[in-house]
Amino acid sequence: MRRKGWLIVLIVLLLLAAGLTIAAYQFKLGALDEPGRTETYLATRAKRWIVGRSARGSLPPAPPSDDASLMAAEMQFHSECALCHGEDGRKPTAVGRWMYPRTLDLGSPQVQQWSDAELFWIVKNGIRHSGMPGFGKIHSDEQIWHLVHYVRSLRAPQR
Repeated sequence: MRRKGWLIVLIVLLLLAAGLTIAAYQFKLGALDEPGRTETYLATRAKRWIVGRSARGSLPPAPPSDDASLMAAEMQFHSECALCHGEDGRKPTAVGRWMYPRTLDLGSPQVQQWSDAELFWIVKNGIRHSGMPGFGKIHSDEQIWHLVHYVRSLRAPQR
C-alpha cells in the first residue's frame, strides 16, 4: 500500500515537471511578441495590487489643480514623458508602442482608474521591469503632483 502511494506521488511530480517544462519552452521573453492573455492578466493584477498597497501611506499635500499647475506639468511632460507617451499623452510614440508592457494612452480608462495617490506613487517610484522610470530623485513632490494633475486633465470628456 505504501509503495502504491509513493508511485502516485512520483507520477504526479513527473507530470508536473513535464507540464512546467512544456510551459517554459512556450514562454517567450522577447518584448516584440505580444504577451498572452494569461500573462497579461496576471501581470496586470499583480501590478494593481502592489501599486495599490504601496500607495496607501501618507502623501505630501497636493497643490491646487489650476492653470499654473497644468502649465508647469505640461513643460515637464513634453521634456520627459512625451518621448514614450506622445506629445498629447494619448498616442504613444513608436518607442512607447514597442515597450513591454506597452506605453499607455494616459487619457484611457485603464490609466484614469488609478487613484491620485496611485498615480503619484507611479510617477514618483516608477514601475520596475517596465519603461516607466521613477522621478522621485529628480523632481519635488510638488512637481510630481503637477504631473498627476496633468494626467487627470487628459481624461476623456464625459458625454
